[in-house]
Amino acid sequence: MKFPNTWKQSARVLVLATLAIWSSIGLMGCSTLSQSTLTPTQFVFTSDPHYGIKRDNFPTIGAPKADAHTVNAAMVEVMNALSTVKFPADDHGVNASQPVGAIDFVVNTGDIANRMETSTNVQSAADSWAQFETDYINGLTLKDKNNNKTPLYIVPGNHDVTNAIGFYKTMNPPKDATSMAQIFNRMMQPAGLRTKETYNYYTDKVFYSKDVGGVHFLFISMWPDSAARAWMETDLAKVAATTPVMIFTHDEPTSESKHFTNPNGIKDINSKDKFENQLADTFADGTTITDASGKPFPTVIEQRALVTFLKAYKNIVAYFHGNDHINGAFTYTGPDNDISLSVFSIDSPMKGTVSSDDPSKLTIKVVSIDPEAKNMTVRDYLWNTKMWGASTNVSLIPPGK
Repeated sequence: MKFPNTWKQSARVLVLATLAIWSSIGLMGCSTLSQSTLTPTQFVFTSDPHYGIKRDNFPTIGAPKADAHTVNAAMVEVMNALSTVKFPADDHGVNASQPVGAIDFVVNTGDIANRMETSTNVQSAADSWAQFETDYINGLTLKDKNNNKTPLYIVPGNHDVTNAIGFYKTMNPPKDATSMAQIFNRMMQPAGLRTKETYNYYTDKVFYSKDVGGVHFLFISMWPDSAARAWMETDLAKVAATTPVMIFTHDEPTSESKHFTNPNGIKDINSKDKFENQLADTFADGTTITDASGKPFPTVIEQRALVTFLKAYKNIVAYFHGNDHINGAFTYTGPDNDISLSVFSIDSPMKGTVSSDDPSKLTIKVVSIDPEAKNMTVRDYLWNTKMWGASTNVSLIPPGK
């Protein structure tokens, strides 16, 4: 069938116009989509602000001790200026020698409020959350690559949990679930907001995920116990095996025996057994939190369950945690040395194992990801001296891919 020339010309113009529109919105795999997909992702990682306590060895005016509100506000102020700081010229580092620029998100892996023990005269979780809200939620002014306010992602720590469910030592008040309820509300966005009276730790779990720049980020409460692993299995069923996955949680991969559920008697929280009942799994390695030498009881059985899970999801390429207050980077090999996982730990601005005595070592981590090359650089930023520290490069290509 032949069409008049005018029809052919009109059709040609229509096709060209349509192609131009498709190209402009990225439906033809053009440079617009490619540039958007390949834009580097950057985030800041910190943990354990421990509102409610004070620390020595921090430069304050007219005060021998600095409270957590003072210290964390100072850290946030430094974080807000990060975008104009230039990365070091480290070997093969992502964005080396370039200005930091946009920050896509900030992560805090818990212990927002310090445990409310009467022996340490700590403030309530409600008061601690109010200070955290002032410093972090309202105080952070970083912008992401779209010039929007950088989101803050939070998971709770063992002190937040203890304040909500109780402890074997006296606390004042005996319970205050404010920080847990607020974390749950902000991160899970439930239809009905929880209060410190209505929040239930055993049913209101903080498990969520985010996809940013071709990487799948998992945020889970406390540690990858059986409840968290079940949720992650469901979540990861929708994620391609070639997509890099990272876990953010409070506890280190080895966790702590005391955080598991009491295996004795009625499995309650009591001053004899000293288990804290924060993890879904009953402790299987022993009946005490310490061994005969007084050291924390090893969590071998529990770790083997975690390793089995990690072996099933080989695209989990990195693990970030707080809790032990040690800044570092290491490879987790499991209790049987049969796995290899890149792990990054961060100190606390209040309780850092090293930085509590030496504030020049106070650290946050600035992480840059090259989604095209699938490389990640994790850099220590010594925020109290505004200097760069150690740098670690990690491949995000899952083994065998």
